[in-house]
Formats: sequence, structure tokens, C-alpha cells
Amino acid sequence: QVRLVESGGDLVQPGGSLRLSCAASGFTFAMYAMSWYRQAPGKERELVATIPSVGRNTNYADSVKGRFTISRDNAKNTVSLQMNNLKPEDTAVYYCNVIRWGIGYWGQGTQVTVSS
Repeated sequence: QVRLVESGGDLVQPGGSLRLSCAASGFTFAMYAMSWYRQAPGKERELVATIPSVGRNTNYADSVKGRFTISRDNAKNTVSLQMNNLKPEDTAVYYCNVIRWGIGYWGQGTQVTVSS
């Protein structure tokens, strides 16, 4: 059974940093691309970053390029999102995602709030 568990969300001041982590289980982690999404109140869920199963061809939403970095540790079955220079508009629930056999799986999300 696929399971994704996010952690690391917190309240942080503008300009601050956070590192989110997602622990994955129930599938062969190293074989799948992983993504981070976020959903702000009243808005649709949006793709933040994606990392392939192998290689370094990562992709980012324009709004986070140069500030966020996605990475993975296939030995530990984890995917992380390093977020620097956070802005109030980054406030959202952040979700880990994998698409396996055409089915998308989500974690429960972790809340990131950027506010002074």
C-alpha cells in the first residue's frame, strides 16, 4: 500500500527557510518521479517541483525557481523540498505526490505559514 508522510511544515517569517520531507513506502521508490504540490486557501492545488527517478532534470514552478530545491534519497525513500527566502504567498499546505500505474497518491500534507 502506497504511503506518503510529509513533515517539516511550520510558521516562519518572510525571508526565512524551511525544509520539508516526505517519507515514502509501499512501492519501489527509486523507480518513480516524485513531486511536491501546494494548495493555498481558496486556490487550486499547484505543482511546485518534480524530480525524476534518476538524473537531475528537476522542474520548478516559475514562482519558486531560484528559491526552492527538490532532492531525493533513494536509499532512505525520502524526497525533500528546501525552501529559502520564503514569502507570504508561499503559505499553503504542501503535499508529496507520486503517480504509479496512472494513479496519483498523496500524503496528508504539511502546513507552511509565512508571516511576520
